[in-house]
Amino acid sequence: MTAKDLVVQLKDGNERYLEATKNDGDISLAVRKDTAENGQHPYAVVVACADSCVVPEHVFMTGLGELFVVRVAGNVIGGTQMGSIEYAVEHLGCKLVVVLGHTGCGAVGAAIAGGAGGYIKTLTDGIRAAIGTETNDLKATCLNVRQSVNVIRSNLHMAADADFVVQGAVYDASDGHVEWLLG
Repeated sequence: MTAKDLVVQLKDGNERYLEATKNDGDISLAVRKDTAENGQHPYAVVVACADSCVVPEHVFMTGLGELFVVRVAGNVIGGTQMGSIEYAVEHLGCKLVVVLGHTGCGAVGAAIAGGAGGYIKTLTDGIRAAIGTETNDLKATCLNVRQSVNVIRSNLHMAADADFVVQGAVYDASDGHVEWLLG
């Protein structure tokens, strides 16, 4: 499948999720045994917020071994996240990287409010740089996602490959819909 086909696959999964009461992804014993014996073969990387209400495997209705998920508050990209993404792309063959922000993100909210102290400051400083003076939660979330997409594109040599896609998206925490960002 091409990277664009994989985006469609995730969109279809999100459409099923909107009406679902449980995940229809394959988590069977057979899949667990297969991945334990033969390794993982995810088709996409999803960089998502660590928020407990944003679970990419559910949002896209996937099973075991389908997504390589990197989670960090505010879906910010630092060296550790880039290392994880690079591993999934170069060693596992993922053709698609999705940065998945979400409405009501606490890290984005903290950045809008002026930042935070302690180690949280590492997150909010990066988000504040991405959002500038934006105070609208949704607009700030989109700006933050776009910044992470840009960081990945500029640091990952695969980004120039015609069959490789880095895509931004925002999950609406109230209704479950994923809005895909252009560019």
